Amino acid sequence: MASSAASARRSLPDVRVHRGRTAPQVIFNIGEVLAQLTEDFPSVTASKIRFYEEKGLITPQRTPAGYRQFREPDVERLRFVLALQRDHYLPLKVIRGYLDAIDRGEGPENLPPGVSIAPRMVSDELALELKSRARRLTPEQLRVESGASAELLSSLVSFGLIAAQEDHFDDHALRVAKACTALSAHGLEPRHLRPFQAAAEREFGLVERVVAPLSSRRDGASQARAAETAREISELCLGLHSALVQDRIARMDR
Repeated sequence: MASSAASARRSLPDVRVHRGRTAPQVIFNIGEVLAQLTEDFPSVTASKIRFYEEKGLITPQRTPAGYRQFREPDVERLRFVLALQRDHYLPLKVIRGYLDAIDRGEGPENLPPGVSIAPRMVSDELALELKSRARRLTPEQLRVESGASAELLSSLVSFGLIAAQEDHFDDHALRVAKACTALSAHGLEPRHLRPFQAAAEREFGLVERVVAPLSSRRDGASQARAAETAREISELCLGLHSALVQDRIARMDR
């Protein structure tokens, strides 16, 4: 799949249609790409872009001397990857699946809520749509979207299960609030759920120790690898936790 996707990306035409006429694509070097992206994504670096190339997410052309040449579709792909990571915390393997589907001319399945794209390269309009997906929920919006009562939200904050970032909450807080609202219907109150917070902190400590050799490096590629490795380990930990709990539940039927 990777080779066919790469071939599809390299075969993109060097012209784009603009209001009924064609115009030659502008070629950017990596510094010019960074200049376009830094305002929206301050953490992006040249080494992070090279890391994305290493993972097959972008395939810029090369000059005979080996210098990378980026065109507008390459910059759009980078915006797509960076926005999905920043706003939806998706691992690169999931984003890679979306891009491979686009390259095959298909509509990607299971996109995050509110994100919809046609089977095409990522456009400027989509990049703006993804940028706007960064959630900043007021307490009232959090209450309405989660279905939680004001009293429950107050308890979640007091027990440290959710926390406001300045004057707003994010998607993580919304997911926690939704889960706790559903659990409250079974008689589980925030005070009963503090062990989950403690377990999450212990798990993060474990993940942090594993990726420390990478995260301690200051280059963007190492930071990107550390974040991606942390996501993979976290998914494995969640899978292990689920398997252990399901085993205990299965024993109830024996």
